[in-house]
Amino acid sequence: MKRILHAFVLSTLAFCGAARSAAAQESPDFARVLALLDSRSSFPNTDFSAVVQMKTDDPEKGRSEEKMAFFRRDSKDAFLMLTIEPSTKKGQGTLLVDKDLWIYDPTSRKFTHSSLKDSYGDSAARNSDFRNSSKAEDYEVAAWTSGSLGKHDCWIIELKARRDDVTYPFIKLWVAKTDYLELKAEEYSLNRRLLRTSLFPAWAKVGDKYIATRSIFQDGLVAGKRTELLVSEISVRALSDEMFTKSYLEKVGR
Repeated sequence: MKRILHAFVLSTLAFCGAARSAAAQESPDFARVLALLDSRSSFPNTDFSAVVQMKTDDPEKGRSEEKMAFFRRDSKDAFLMLTIEPSTKKGQGTLLVDKDLWIYDPTSRKFTHSSLKDSYGDSAARNSDFRNSSKAEDYEVAAWTSGSLGKHDCWIIELKARRDDVTYPFIKLWVAKTDYLELKAEEYSLNRRLLRTSLFPAWAKVGDKYIATRSIFQDGLVAGKRTELLVSEISVRALSDEMFTKSYLEKVGR
């Protein structure tokens, strides 16, 4: 009996060891996963432009819609959001250049300094949502597990900020195992309070890059507040240097 029990324990330990080894082989290097997410959504060698339709539902202010022209130059970490519609906001702009974020009001013709952490207008989107992704640089992997989101098998990755200047100190990501696309993110404060839930149900492939063509941001502090971004008319054609300047905003806002 002792020999049988001993053999059973050895076989069980061997099985568990093999299972751990197989799991280790199957799970990726999550630091490299973050780098992959960044590289596949960045355009270091070309400019990027698109039209962004933004729809916001606010329990206090009701529903609002905006259409913006979006321009990004990742080689300079610069972007410009220029409001096209509605006519009452036409010419308003948000410009990130030389590490400074500026909000331009064409009525007063004045610039206001802002932060990437701030909300974009009155929406549930943040200014940082329009910037080139830098998760591998900004965060370290704190934990991970295997799970699912709807019909998708996912890696669920918990991130902790490396620096204080990021928008969210903690993030939990759902990344599809099949194509390594980000499907969901939960974004938390320093005391682990849920600030926002972000969903990315649709993506477009642009060359070897991927762009979320539909993003849904659900405010964690204001019940019922929700913003949806729809991205279309994607282009990687070269843009004028002038477009990433304050003088360009002043000119088009006249």
